[in-house]
Amino acid sequence: MPRHALSFFALLGALAVPVLAQEEGIDTFVIPAFKGIAVAQAPEAGLGVCFSPEAADGIECAQAQCMAESELGIEDCAANLWCYPHGWVADIFMQHNEGPHWHKFVCDQQSRETLEAVIALECQADYLMECSAVRMWDPEGAEVLEMAAE
Repeated sequence: MPRHALSFFALLGALAVPVLAQEEGIDTFVIPAFKGIAVAQAPEAGLGVCFSPEAADGIECAQAQCMAESELGIEDCAANLWCYPHGWVADIFMQHNEGPHWHKFVCDQQSRETLEAVIALECQADYLMECSAVRMWDPEGAEVLEMAAE
């Protein structure tokens, strides 16, 4: 019986060590291996795109880029996408037959081939005078297609 009691208390002590470590303020948080993509746009004026493991950081970065590009305020640079994990991503430039243009982002695709198929589908709309992918990123966040002049 004493041997079982000793084993029990040893196990109880081993289980208590992580709890004590947390109480002493040891930071056990680990940043995720995946990143997301955040996009902020001011219509017809500016665009911001940032990759981050944290939504709040990514959105803040994208809004800052949008404000710098557009010279508008935070109220104009709305964050309109957070995609986590981002997978394959495309920035599609779209222009309506009547003139207005915008960027649509497609994310979370499993391969470049499926991303390109989605881009082709998005660009089939008959109300578009222009439509094409202007930037593309792989799952690691490396840009594999750079922005063309609009």
